[in-house]
Amino acid sequence: MRKPRLALLSLALSALTLMTPTSNALAVMPSAKVYDTGENLPKPMIMSRFVEMTSARKVDEATFENLSGQQVRLSDYRGKLVLINLWATWCAPCIKEIPMMDKIRRDNLDKDLVVLPLSIDEAHDEVGAFLARHQLAGYPTLIDPQRQVEKMLPANIVPATYAFDGEGNLIGFLRGYLDWGDKAVQPYLEQLTAKYAKPNKAQHLH
Repeated sequence: MRKPRLALLSLALSALTLMTPTSNALAVMPSAKVYDTGENLPKPMIMSRFVEMTSARKVDEATFENLSGQQVRLSDYRGKLVLINLWATWCAPCIKEIPMMDKIRRDNLDKDLVVLPLSIDEAHDEVGAFLARHQLAGYPTLIDPQRQVEKMLPANIVPATYAFDGEGNLIGFLRGYLDWGDKAVQPYLEQLTAKYAKPNKAQHLH
C-alpha cells in the first residue's frame, strides 16, 4: 500500500514547484557583482523568503513587449526600483497574485517603484485574451516573444519576483507565491525603494 501513497506524495510535491519548459542549465542567477549592498534591511515576517542580495548583480539587457507590441526594457526605468513579476496563464498561484501585484503597481504610481508583470507563456499571443476572460484586461503585462528573459534571470519557477535597483542591477528576489496584500509589504517596499532606486555610486566595486 505504501508505493501508491509515495507516488501520490511525489506528484503533489512536484506540483508545488511550478517549472517552465526551460533547461535547468539556464536557471542560474547573474554572477557579475557591481557593488556591495551593505546591511540588509529588517524584514517583516511576510517577507521572510525575500532575499536581499549582499552584492548587486549586473544583468544582460533584454527586450520585451507590451500587449500593444511596443518594446519595453529595464533600462526604460532608470532611477526606479523595479519589480519584475514572472507569471504564466497555466500557473494558478500566479493568477492569485495578479490583483495584489496590480494594487502595488497602482499604489506606487507617484513613487520611484515600478511593477512590471512579465508573462513567460510560449503562446504569448493568447495572453491578452486570457486576461480579458478573467476580468483582468487592464493588467499591463509584458510578454516575451523572443524568449529573452533567460538572458536576465532564472525563469524556471513561477510565480517569482525579482527586484532591480535604479541602474538595472539585480538586488533581490522571491521565488514562489506570496501574499503581497499583507499590510507589512508596502512599508518594506518603500524601504527598498529608498535604498535602491538611486543607489550610492560610491559603493560600486572597482
